[in-house]
Amino acid sequence: MHATIAVDGQAIHLASEGDPAAPPVLLLHGAAFSSETWEKLGTLKALAEAGLRALAIDLPGFARSKQAQGQADTFLAALMAALGLARAVIVAPSMSGRFAFPLVISHPELVAGFVPVAPVGVPQYLARLQNPSLKALIVWGEADQIVPAVQATVLSAALPGSRVLLMPGARHPCYLDRPTEFHAALIAFAKDCYAAP
Repeated sequence: MHATIAVDGQAIHLASEGDPAAPPVLLLHGAAFSSETWEKLGTLKALAEAGLRALAIDLPGFARSKQAQGQADTFLAALMAALGLARAVIVAPSMSGRFAFPLVISHPELVAGFVPVAPVGVPQYLARLQNPSLKALIVWGEADQIVPAVQATVLSAALPGSRVLLMPGARHPCYLDRPTEFHAALIAFAKDCYAAP
């Protein structure tokens, strides 16, 4: 399903699949990609078939949200309010780290789980990121030549409740190189995040 939602008066494009009452997974994207990437890769379908609600957006200034403006530090909290999401698993590849890290730091109560995928901004946000209770699945391509895979170890040390998935031979957008492995790990992680304590 495709829709346009208003976030702080801006029109944001949303693609979604799955039961609206199912636990949500919010998919962001890197600078060269969009919500369409997750559709074409089969991520929305895979999450929906696993009993989750998949929501992929075009971030402000990108793809079908090209005319929108949004402050990276506050956008995701406003987006989640507009979507009526009390909590979500946040998937943040590359450039979208600058949107996701502020949410994780300032509004941890909104984050059921965090899946940074070779995100930008690790050194910038590291000092404020200490959160022992945050569940995180840190994903990196072993052959990433844009954001060095050594940052996965640095990020993991700041988030004791995390585990690292290093994908052999995969590039910066590692989910494109190993989609089956990525989907399986994401689904298992998201289900664990929503499992009753």
